[in-house]
Amino acid sequence: MTAQLGLRLRHLVFLGPNRPPASLEFGPGLNVIYGASDTGKSFVVEAVDFMLGGKPPLRDIPERIGYDRILLGLETLAGEQFTLLRSVDGGAFRSYAGLHFSVPADGAEVVELADIHNEKNANNLSMFLLQKCALDGKRVRKNKLGETNSLSFRNLARLLIVNETEIISQRSPLSDGNPTADTPNFATFKLLLTGVDDSALVANKPKGPEEQSREAQLELLDQMLDEHRDRLSELTRDPDDLENQLQRLEKTLSQHSDQLATTDAQYRGLMDRRRELRKRLEEGKDRRAEIDALLERFDLLDRHYVSDMSRLRGLEEGGTLFEVLGQAPCPLCGAEPAAHRRDADCDGNVEAVVAAARSEIAKIELLRTELADTVTNLRREGVSFDRRLPKVEDEVRSVSADIEQMVSPQLTRLRANYAGLADKRGEVREALAIYRSIKDTEDRRLKIENSSDEPKDAAVSEGDVSSAIAEAFALQVETVLKAWHFPEADRVFFDAKRRDLVIAGKLRTARGKGLRAITHAAFTIGLLQFCKARQTPHPSFVILDTPLRAYREPEGLEDDLTGTDLNVQFYDYLAALGADRQVIIVENSDPPAAIAARPQVTMFSRNPHSGRYGFFPTVEPPKEIEAAEALQ
Repeated sequence: MTAQLGLRLRHLVFLGPNRPPASLEFGPGLNVIYGASDTGKSFVVEAVDFMLGGKPPLRDIPERIGYDRILLGLETLAGEQFTLLRSVDGGAFRSYAGLHFSVPADGAEVVELADIHNEKNANNLSMFLLQKCALDGKRVRKNKLGETNSLSFRNLARLLIVNETEIISQRSPLSDGNPTADTPNFATFKLLLTGVDDSALVANKPKGPEEQSREAQLELLDQMLDEHRDRLSELTRDPDDLENQLQRLEKTLSQHSDQLATTDAQYRGLMDRRRELRKRLEEGKDRRAEIDALLERFDLLDRHYVSDMSRLRGLEEGGTLFEVLGQAPCPLCGAEPAAHRRDADCDGNVEAVVAAARSEIAKIELLRTELADTVTNLRREGVSFDRRLPKVEDEVRSVSADIEQMVSPQLTRLRANYAGLADKRGEVREALAIYRSIKDTEDRRLKIENSSDEPKDAAVSEGDVSSAIAEAFALQVETVLKAWHFPEADRVFFDAKRRDLVIAGKLRTARGKGLRAITHAAFTIGLLQFCKARQTPHPSFVILDTPLRAYREPEGLEDDLTGTDLNVQFYDYLAALGADRQVIIVENSDPPAAIAARPQVTMFSRNPHSGRYGFFPTVEPPKEIEAAEALQ
């Protein structure tokens, strides 16, 4: 088989009206995307898988808003170049000759490709890609009865594109958690190892109504499983970790609940304090205004008292003068002294009038004294309010500032976080219920499938790969692990029953997440190297998401590779690969300096002022916002 069969990714581009293009280019050999979290690295892996026939929906991250089309540029190892176009919502594809970073104008050479595999019609993406790899027309085993299906490119994709969930999963690289798919998955693996498909198989057809009923039940259960798995994939990317997720969420929610209760109590206490202070302030201002009004009235009353006393002193003085002057015309009636008849014509009694005036003056003076004491007390009370009310106002402002700037925003944030966590817990509970339902349904399906009355000697064999091929593949993986300086990599073999690697006497899935990730990567790279060495068909590219997790998140001492040079040897080995194979690594940790300096290495910095922010470009803020921020 010629070595020029296979594919190479060249670029991925997202386009949208009024949005700057988001693009990433790839080349032969080693490609590395690394950098900060939440910058779109794993999204690139998902988008490539989506453009190679993956089911929608594509993950709806905020940065993707406004983009409506995706371009994936590819080329065959023989040099033929083409670009696939697909809507972000899924659906069929268009294939344009040549590499394009924008949608070609009308009139360009284009081929419409359906998104569903159909072996009877070449105008679908799966058959189109399989033809480029000389794998079209191949068949793979469907079940134990020896029934076969046409090979789809999606059968190959799971061996080529390993996302961050699959790379650490606690199952064989040939299993995707769907027992009904394990047989075709293994058949695809066997096809790549040997170059021989399952076209020669003749199926044992079901016999009689009972077998037909069993087949109908199995078909119905398969439909249910497909629906459950589609919904589960929407809810979670790591079904095996749902129990742990739920426990972590419950613990986090409990902590948030305590924080929320404390902050809410603090908020209510501050609100009560502000309400009390405002009441005191209003009552104080009302009393201060009342004092001012009383002082004005008392001032007017005092002036009345002064006026009355002036009038009474006038009477007193006049009466006193009359007494001093002796006989004189009556000041009251004008009668001459001789004509005074006090008991008849005149009621005037100057002495009585003077005495009455003096009495009234004394009463008014007493009232003025009391009024002066009242005014003094009121003024003293007013001064007290003038001294206390500003302090109360300051305290109201301080409490209001605490509420508005600290406690209220924190309470709002905690409530929003709690609501988000509660929603997430609901999703995890739903996903866990679906996951358990899937397991129960799979058990039912397995029981029905195993209840066949077919004689054991009439059944078709499992189709296991020959021991010679399995040993040769294990030796290839061992070579890769040794080149990476993986600890204790001198004994690797392929366990046919578990369909996984056993390394140094320990099953691969029995190790921690970090070692599962790096050994899954070795499995995938080993398969690529094995096929190239034996010239068996392989699409010639692989994508690995976070294979070096053991350097960033080791689960324990046995899972920790930070004290080794495996990361250096890992990249050096991949950098030495030939141009007829392509490896794309997505990592959070920085590669060695020599690797980082290579042209096909891209860092996402998550810093808008340094390097490339992420896969999607940052949007420039409007000029008026920039000006406003500059003034602050």
